[in-house]
Amino acid sequence: MKVNSNTVLVGNKVVLVPYRPEHVPKYHTWMQDEELRELTASEPLSLEEEFEMQRKWQQDEDKLTFIVCAQAPEPIEPGSTVTPDDSRVSALQMIGDVNIFLHGLPPHLRGPPNADEEEEEFHAEAEIMIAEREYRRRGSALEALQLMLGYATASSNSQGFICPNPTSLQLQNDFQGSPLPVPPTSLLVRISESNAPSIRLFEKLGFRITKRVEVFEEVEMRWETG
Repeated sequence: MKVNSNTVLVGNKVVLVPYRPEHVPKYHTWMQDEELRELTASEPLSLEEEFEMQRKWQQDEDKLTFIVCAQAPEPIEPGSTVTPDDSRVSALQMIGDVNIFLHGLPPHLRGPPNADEEEEEFHAEAEIMIAEREYRRRGSALEALQLMLGYATASSNSQGFICPNPTSLQLQNDFQGSPLPVPPTSLLVRISESNAPSIRLFEKLGFRITKRVEVFEEVEMRWETG
């Protein structure tokens, strides 16, 4: 999305930055790993195709993408206002990515209902990948999702549903200026039923299994109130 092209989200453990051309070579290296391709349902691409994909994703209005970076030894202050061109940001180590894919139109963008047309149910599918193994099981994925989902919904800091302890992240201004925002109840994820760590991760964020798709051996999880 163009709207997040100058947005940086800063947490305690991770910093989220927009996916830019300088990230492509490292991302391409990650995608040579067969395990990562299987976990993300990705096809192998050439480096040139990877650059083209980055350009496309930057323009598409139905894809919100951030690269996940590890905080520096001398960390950027959580909640700081910084840009992707800040030297402190560009020096950070890439460790993964986090995405939201939009399907259909959110309620605030729909026109008057048309009885002759069947509207696609709007939903926002979230994905997280921590590619660097040494950063797994260290809370990096959880915080990356807290930051991303808080930004996308523009409501989690005040409601607390994405961030059970929002003060620990020092989230700024309830992420005012979110480009969407996504209604929280429209969030969903699809995960391999054998991927127990990912299922537990999203359960911590308030997602619950709502469907099992046996043909794909996966579960669908949606965020639920209460």
